[in-house]
Amino acid sequence: MKSVARREFLTTLAGTTAAGTFAAPALKASRASLNDQVSVGLIGTGGMGRGHLRNLLLRDDVHIACVCDVDDAVLEQVSGTVQEANRKKPRLVKDYRRLLEDTSIHAVVVATPHHWHIPIALPVLQSGKDLYVEKPASHVFREGRLLVEAARKYDRIVQHGTQMRSTSVTLRAAEVLKSGLMGEIKMTKAWNVQRGNALEPKPDGPVPDGVDYDRWLGPAPKRPFNPNRFHRSWRVYRDYGNGDMGDDGAHDLDMARWALGVTTHPVRITAHGSTIDLEGEREYPDNMTVALQYAEGKVLLYEDRLWTPYGLHGYDNGNAFYGTEGYMIFSRRGHFQVYMGRKEEKGPGVTGREFRQNSKAHMYNFLESVKTRKQPNAPAEVAHLSCGVIHLAEIAYRVGRVLEFDPETETFPHDPEANAMLTKSYRKPWTLPEKI
Repeated sequence: MKSVARREFLTTLAGTTAAGTFAAPALKASRASLNDQVSVGLIGTGGMGRGHLRNLLLRDDVHIACVCDVDDAVLEQVSGTVQEANRKKPRLVKDYRRLLEDTSIHAVVVATPHHWHIPIALPVLQSGKDLYVEKPASHVFREGRLLVEAARKYDRIVQHGTQMRSTSVTLRAAEVLKSGLMGEIKMTKAWNVQRGNALEPKPDGPVPDGVDYDRWLGPAPKRPFNPNRFHRSWRVYRDYGNGDMGDDGAHDLDMARWALGVTTHPVRITAHGSTIDLEGEREYPDNMTVALQYAEGKVLLYEDRLWTPYGLHGYDNGNAFYGTEGYMIFSRRGHFQVYMGRKEEKGPGVTGREFRQNSKAHMYNFLESVKTRKQPNAPAEVAHLSCGVIHLAEIAYRVGRVLEFDPETETFPHDPEANAMLTKSYRKPWTLPEKI
């Protein structure tokens, strides 16, 4: 792009941004075009599950038919939330299979701990229901492939809970990326840099009243109840979660892969991690540095530091998209800024409350897809590619060496140790279906 034309383009984009002409996703306008009510079941209603419930209750075209959780106290709280919204009390169950038996339910939202995502998601699709599954959709790599196969076989809508795929800041950044202003994006970097907490060890103890703990464990190994391994803090244990890279970092890694424009898995992966500061009870390092190379030579980098009170480029969660002509600093906190050329002159950018992450848009995109049967913004294939980055990086960290990966066979050639980590064992009877 010639310098004069580039300056004109920068001025035009910057002007439209400042004038606020870029429209955020319409979160409520779709109601008039949706004639039928969508009957929804929720499985897992703590944290993100509760947030999804509140967003669904804002829709006149949604009926909350059934709610499933292993904790009676949580179920009662959710029931109260639904009734406070002047809605009919939903059916409350502890066994998700009771929800799947209800043929009146069209769609299911799964927001359980990570280790339960796919063991529930596959039966949801087999039961003929559409699926919204929180990130990361898969707990181990192989589960992602099964999700793709099930979505195709049963012709079901799948939306992965990477909400940045539907937010205003992403849509605006996409315009700039598509314009070619920054040249070709050759490298991207994602980061999750924030102060974490070390868990002080606690003794095992009795299961809280009203909790079906064996069902909470599900496919994970049997072990005594411990409050550190239950609500919220389960994320730092491999049996249940995917650590910080697979939790908060999942959003930023998804954006890094999106901006890089790659549509397959990486071919070469290296990762390093250690424990520098957070000496408490956790099974993941408190820092990670990852590099993933794709067949065409493009590179995706990831970094997390969980012992610092400061961010990177001013953001605790963010991305850098590096092009041949310029680069973009992007954050799901509602910001991006382009810098052009050797002098790093400011190009287009946005910031403001209206651009911050908003889970409504992503959930409402899912509802649109349920009704129109058009693919949503984060379908199963996209979920597998982005979650695959997490799993491959974790495997490289655990084996402690550079890994070569074959995207076609989805295996590490001649590396049985690494291949064994692509999947895991499942405690009976919570195994995966023998056939998809």
